[in-house]
Amino acid sequence: MDLRDLRYFETIAELEHLGRASARLHRTQPALTSSVRRLEAACGAALFEKAGRGIRLTEAGRVLLKWAQRMRFDVEDARRELQSIGAGLTGHVRLGIVPTAAQFLLPGVARQLLREAPGVTLRTVVGLIDTLQPLLRAGELDLMVGTESAAEPGWVSKTLSEDVIVVAASERHPVFGTRATLKDLSAHAWALQPPGAPTRDWLDHTFDRHGLPRPRVQVETTMLLMLPGLIVQTELLSFISRQHLQGKAHIPGLKEVPVKAAAMRRRLVVTHRANSFLSPAARRLLVLFEASAGRKADG
Repeated sequence: MDLRDLRYFETIAELEHLGRASARLHRTQPALTSSVRRLEAACGAALFEKAGRGIRLTEAGRVLLKWAQRMRFDVEDARRELQSIGAGLTGHVRLGIVPTAAQFLLPGVARQLLREAPGVTLRTVVGLIDTLQPLLRAGELDLMVGTESAAEPGWVSKTLSEDVIVVAASERHPVFGTRATLKDLSAHAWALQPPGAPTRDWLDHTFDRHGLPRPRVQVETTMLLMLPGLIVQTELLSFISRQHLQGKAHIPGLKEVPVKAAAMRRRLVVTHRANSFLSPAARRLLVLFEASAGRKADG
């Protein structure tokens, strides 16, 4: 099988449409059709079937896709490992990281890495875990720092720290006039991430379990890092990491609303593909994340 045909096949499988694959790959549709036919002849089975106006993988196609991705990872890892021979702490590291870790863990770790290795370049993708996982799965990230989720075969994760998500508000908020309960929180307006974000879904389901109406959201934003600054200036409640309320990161005027039933515990982990090549720089970044988390736990 030709590696170029396999690369084209991956793109067609992703987009499920020859026309869109043709536009992305800058190849004609007849050329892509010929590529697929060569692979089908080699496999002895059809790889795609029609689905509405597009196409989708057959069972044989899904099997080939798994091995095509693995072969691509192996070829790319071999190239990167060969390039790293004798290079030391240089090169390019691709990191996916959730917003909380980007704010509280990454700055110190990046500072230390760049101090030790001025020649390293670091590309970061900041997003929620459901955005980062497909990138790691596709080999577009070397490391992912995110919230712990169900174990995935072929991935290795190490726990960095525990994070607690709590209800918070401006210290002037009327909610502090009494000892608030979960029911009391229903009377106030909120600033939250959209449904689908793990913390938003957890909070909504917590109100559901207690037979209470879900939070009345007045401001909805995908930008998690804007929430602390927003709520300290308004009379809105929000659901944010307790780290925003502690130490040097504490925003003056911001205060936790102590409602035990509305405290979400989660773990931050660093993850990479088990059999993938990690450059010396990526391995060093991994070690620095672990060391940074250890220092925070000791402190």
